Amino acid sequence: MSWRVIALGDQVWHVDAVAERRANTAAWQLVLSFRAAAPAPASEPLPGRRRSFWTPYPLEATSKSSLFIQAERIPDTALSQLLAERLA
Repeated sequence: MSWRVIALGDQVWHVDAVAERRANTAAWQLVLSFRAAAPAPASEPLPGRRRSFWTPYPLEATSKSSLFIQAERIPDTALSQLLAERLA
């Protein structure tokens, strides 16, 4: 099950959030996975394939639970804007 489901234009996207901690750092960073609910239309470069990508989100915390609590406060509009920028 997706963490969030957002719509952008006529496309529906499933969003998942994960915590990533890089070597030699104390902070966990939020990383988001965006997956299109439907295959790409014929007008896209790769029609019929499901589009997906991972992108970091500018949110860090010293614990995973704290990070996910902060992530719950991210408005859907911010996720839609991030998605639109990535697809542009």
